[in-house]
Formats: sequence, C-alpha cells, structure tokens
Amino acid sequence: MTARHALIRRLPAVETLGSVTVLGTDKTGTLTEGAMVARRLWTPAGETVISGDGYEPRGRVLRDGRPLGPATDPDVAELLTAAALCNDAALRPPAGGQGWTAIGDPTEAALLAAAARLGLQAGQLTAAMPRIGEIPFDSGRKKMTTVHRHPAAGVRVICKGAPESLLDEAVLCDDPGTVARARQHAGELARDGFRVLAAATADRPAVSAPDELEHGLRLLGLIGILDPPRRSAAAAIASCQAAGITPVLITGDHPATARAIAAELGIVHPGDDVIDCTGLAADLADSRARVFAPASPEQKLAIISARQAAGDVVAMTGDGVNDGPALRRADIGVAMGGRGIEVARQAADLVLADDNLQTVVTAAEKGRRVYGNIRRFLLYGLSGGSAEIAVMLAGPVFGLALPLLPAQILWVNLLTHGLPGVALGGEPADPGIMDRPPRPPAESVLGAGLWQRILRIGLVVAAVTLGIALWGHATGRPWQSMAFFALGTTQLAVALGSRSRPGTLANPMLPAAVAAALGLQFAGLYLPFLQELLHTQPLTVLDLAVVFGASTLGYAAVRLDRILFRRKRPGDPPADQGPSARLAG
Repeated sequence: MTARHALIRRLPAVETLGSVTVLGTDKTGTLTEGAMVARRLWTPAGETVISGDGYEPRGRVLRDGRPLGPATDPDVAELLTAAALCNDAALRPPAGGQGWTAIGDPTEAALLAAAARLGLQAGQLTAAMPRIGEIPFDSGRKKMTTVHRHPAAGVRVICKGAPESLLDEAVLCDDPGTVARARQHAGELARDGFRVLAAATADRPAVSAPDELEHGLRLLGLIGILDPPRRSAAAAIASCQAAGITPVLITGDHPATARAIAAELGIVHPGDDVIDCTGLAADLADSRARVFAPASPEQKLAIISARQAAGDVVAMTGDGVNDGPALRRADIGVAMGGRGIEVARQAADLVLADDNLQTVVTAAEKGRRVYGNIRRFLLYGLSGGSAEIAVMLAGPVFGLALPLLPAQILWVNLLTHGLPGVALGGEPADPGIMDRPPRPPAESVLGAGLWQRILRIGLVVAAVTLGIALWGHATGRPWQSMAFFALGTTQLAVALGSRSRPGTLANPMLPAAVAAALGLQFAGLYLPFLQELLHTQPLTVLDLAVVFGASTLGYAAVRLDRILFRRKRPGDPPADQGPSARLAG
C-alpha cells in the first residue's frame, strides 16, 4: 500500500477497507484540484470576467471585452481591494523551477491573484491601510471580518464570507432590491460550479464593539472562484460505484455548487436528492442522499453516525482541524498527506501521500485482497485439519487401527501450514474483485459458505488419504507411509488449487513453497534419520504414481467447488466471466 501512496497508521484498518460501503468525501482538493482561480466578479454596477491561470499575477480583468483598471473602475477596484485586505494568505514568486505558489488558504490566495491582475498589490494596500483588529473566520459564522486604519475615514471594516451569511438585512444596509439581485446572481454562479464569496465594507470614525462590526455594512459585490475537478476524480468515483461503494459528497460549499460538481463527476444524477444542511438536522439520516451542503463539523458527525446506524461501513476523507472528529468517528478516517494538517493525519487510519481519491479505491482493493487471502488460508488450513481428524476417527472403522502416527501428523502440518501457508498470503487479488459489492459488515470471516467449503474440501482430502491407505493395506504395501505421503501431497494440491490466478506466473512464491514442501515430504520417506523419526518406509515408483494420481483430486476439488457451490450475491458479476472471476473470496 505504501508503494501506492497509501500509508496505513492502524493495521486493522487494512481489513476494514475491504468492507467499506460508503465513502464520504469533501470537495476542495479531494474531488477538485484545490488550485483556486477567481474567474467572475459581480458588483451592483455589472459583471466582470478575470483571465489568467493559477496564482500568477499575469492576466486581465474584463467587462464587455474592455480591460479594467483601478482608476477607471472604482467598483471593481474597491471589491478586490477589500478581498486583498481581508486576507491571511500570501503569494510566493517562482523559485526552484516552480511557478507562483500559495501560502495559506488557496481561496484567499486566489483573491490576491485577482487583485494583482487588476494592478492592486497586496503589500501596498496593507501599508496604506494596516490591520488593527479582526474577527477570524469560523465555520459556524462562515465569514471573516477585519478592521483597518484608513487615512481619511478613521477605520474601515471589511467583511467577506459565504453569501448565505453575508447577504442578510441584519448585516447589510443596502436596499432590498440590491440584496435580492446579489442573492440571485450568487445562486447562478453556484449552479455554474463556482465557489461564491461576498464582500462588504463600512467606514467608521473609530473602532466599535465586536458585536457591532458586522452590522450596517455596504455590499461591494460577489467573487466567483473556480476550482476545477481533478482529472482522476471521475474515474475514482466510477471505480467506487462499480465496487459497490457509495460516494457521498459532504462539503461546506453552497448546495448548488456542490450539486454542480457532484453532477459533473457522476455522484448525483437529475432527480437525486441534495440535502441543504442550513438549519436542518432531520434529513441528515437520509440514506438516499449523495450530497450534503453546506455541512458543519457537527453535521458531518451526524451524517456518519446515521450511516453507521443504518449498517454501513463508512470511510471519511478530511484535511483540516474541523475534520478531526469526523475522521475519528468514521470506520476508516482518511487524511490528506500533502495539504492535510498534522491534526487530521493523527486522527486518521489511512493517509494519502498523493492526496488522490483514486488511492482510496486502490487501498480498498488491497484490503479486499488481504481479506480474501485470509479466507483462502482458512480454507486451506482448516480443510487439512478437518481431514486429519476425519482420517483418525474413520480409520479404525475401516480396520486401520492407527492410520497416522502423531509425529507424522505434526510433520505434515509443519510442511503444509508453513511455507505454502505463508505464500498463500501473497496471492494477488482475484480478477474482478472491484466489480463486486463489499461483503456485508456483519458477515463472519467463515461466512458466505466458507465453512461448508472447508468441510467439502476436507472430506475429499480425507477420502483420498483413507482410500490410498485401504488400497495399500489390502495389497500388502506400506499403507501407513502411503497414507502419510497422500495426506501431505493432497493438501499441497489444495494449495495450488486455491490460487486466485492458476496457470499464471502471479505469486511465483506459492509453487516454489509447494515444491520445497514436497521435497521435504520425500525426505520423510527416504532419508534414514527421518525414516527413524517418523517411522516411515520408502515407496516404490508405482506406489508414488498412485499417490500422485489420487492427490490431483485435491486440486480438482477446489476448482470445481469454486464453480459449483459459490454463493451468489446481489451485484456479483455474471457466471460467464470464468471460474476465477466468479470467486467471491
């Protein structure tokens, strides 16, 4: 998993990954590039378009195709000045072969780049109007307010935040018509997939009380910030859905913005529910909803808890302080290793070194592979153990007083459960493993028909061993040594038959381990000191041929059992995809 950029912090999470049924994900930086670019502006005087890429200051601000400037277009200059002053980010010039990069929040860095494209430099603005107070951004308030010393008007209060928190009569002093137009335009931008910020300001003679700062402000305008979806995000979402994992977008953005991104990536389709979390709690348990916005940290916990109460196994992605509780509450907490902070990484079970959602799908595939190999070893080991019990119990019934000696049973167990058992843990994933739904969370490791398979395969191994022993006893051959050899070789044949991709070079360690175990089994028959220890006798070529011929039934039994007795589950691939693709694990 580390080679695939998935860092596991808690080992039990590997197994849990294979049974994830719901993947809760945020939007910014996970489904999107996380490289914000301000593209659209709206002021009461009109709409504006911004050109340029990334955080580079190069670009233009255009209205009706006409370039704008600070002196000729005061409405846009005032909006971008406020965005640059009510800001805690910075832009770093190119260095070390990299372009312009953001220091701090990418959204605020995009505002600085937009101001620079109009010709406004953040350093000069800050020097002219230094900050003397602030109310920091809070996920509950969804706005940030700063106070600046103004050379002509005493102090200037600037507030920026989500439109739903700022376009309020309790905050703004503008006429209702202007506020209504702003709300309508904010909704249009959100439906087009933009993240929308509103900005407002007021000049005061002196610093007022904190509870009075965010009242009586004048609306400056709206800023539409575009964060395009990652190129790999749509493929990752499709992979989740093919694997029976339901992707759920839980974001703090406007519901219309969240719907636009979710629709583009295939999370929702026309007619699907999008839950508006503003002031709601009852609908957070809606199992049909695929998008929740704007969700607070407390609502994220409620959504996860509701999914878990419904029987889902939930994986949740996050990167910030506010995501810590959700990462802890989820069955699998997934933190972003690149942009995520240490609090999120410490709260998570899995850290994505490349911040790529596709890595979660890859990790889930690895988890399913690990769980499948656990079941594969249980089938191999327990069927051999049940066969040994059956041989020892049934032997006397057929006239074989002591079919196997204790030392011989220990020797067979040492060989079969040693190297081949370890090598089975390295089997690759079954073909089509991510085209099947996850296992039910409450299903036992021996569920889905595994314990019945153990009994069936054990019966075949026991029948081969007793059959060889009875034939050898009837013909005057060293029947106990033949039973000892048949028990080991038939179990080794079961190991080869348990391969996920028989007939290929996948996991070459298993054939090598089987060959080594077979060589030691031969040594138990032909090396004098082992003959004395195990009380065995050498077998003739004919005896060996008979034993080897009968042992192939162990291989055939495993392969046929996979085809004939596999338990179908809803969503499993059709039967015409071949025996190996039809194996459930």
